[in-house]
Amino acid sequence: MTKIEIKNLTFNYDGENIFKDFSLTIDERKTAIIGQNGAGKTTLMKLLNGLLKPSEGEIFINGESSDGREVTDLAKTVGYVFQNPNDQIFKSRIIDEVMYGPLNLGETAVEAEKAARQALEKFDQLGLVEENPYDLSLAERKQIAIASVLAMETEIVIFDEPTIGQDFKGKQQLRSVIEDLRQTGKTVISILHDMDFVAENFERVIVLKEGQILADGTAGEVFSQEDVLREAGLELPHIAELSKVLGFPSLALNIADFLELAKQTK
Repeated sequence: MTKIEIKNLTFNYDGENIFKDFSLTIDERKTAIIGQNGAGKTTLMKLLNGLLKPSEGEIFINGESSDGREVTDLAKTVGYVFQNPNDQIFKSRIIDEVMYGPLNLGETAVEAEKAARQALEKFDQLGLVEENPYDLSLAERKQIAIASVLAMETEIVIFDEPTIGQDFKGKQQLRSVIEDLRQTGKTVISILHDMDFVAENFERVIVLKEGQILADGTAGEVFSQEDVLREAGLELPHIAELSKVLGFPSLALNIADFLELAKQTK
C-alpha cells in the first residue's frame, strides 16, 4: 500500500517560510486537505509531485526519498490534476490529450488509447474524443484533465479542486472515480473548498492554516471542532449546519445521517 512520509519539511518562497519543520504521513485513506487560500495546500501537493523542491527536509514515497528525482520520474507514481484545467491541457484533440500521459510512461499507442478511452468513459466523454478541449465548458475541461491523469494509472492521484464547475451528475461521477481508485489500492488526496463533498466522500480530513496542521481526523471529528473551523475560516457542510440548527445530538454529514438523527430526535 502506497505511503507518503513528509519529514521536517521547510519550504521558502520569496524569503518567507510557507512550511517550517512540517511533518505528515499520508496512508491509504481517502484524504481531503482543506483550508483558506494561502494555507499552503497547493504548495504541499506540488512538493509531493516534484514541481517544487523543499528547502529542507525530505519526502518519502514507499520508503524512497524524492530528493533528486525529476518531475518526469515522479509522474510515474504521482498523478496531479491542476486546479485550472487550462494550465494542464495543451492538445487540440481530446483523445490526444488523454493519451499523452500513458504514451510518455512508455505505453504503446494501442495501450494508451485503450487507457484513455476507459478514463473518458467514466465521464461519458467518449463521444467527444475528436473535439478540441477548448471548445468545451470549464466543467468538461476539468473532466478531461482528470481523465488524462486517470489514464496514467499512477499509484497516487492528487486532485486540486476537482468539483469546480461540476453539476450534480459531474459530482456523482467524480465520487465514483474516487471510490474506484480507493478500491483498487490507489492513494487519493484532494484539495477542496466544497465542504459538502468532503463530508460525504473522504475518510480523513486535514485542516491547514499558514502551513500548519490545525486538525487531522475523520470528517465527523474535524467538523465537530468549531473553534478550529473558525480559526481556519471554514464553514460547516450545509447538511451539518442544518442538523446543528435543528438541535440534533450530533452533526449529520450526509442524507442518511440526517434522516437517522431526525428519527432519534422525534
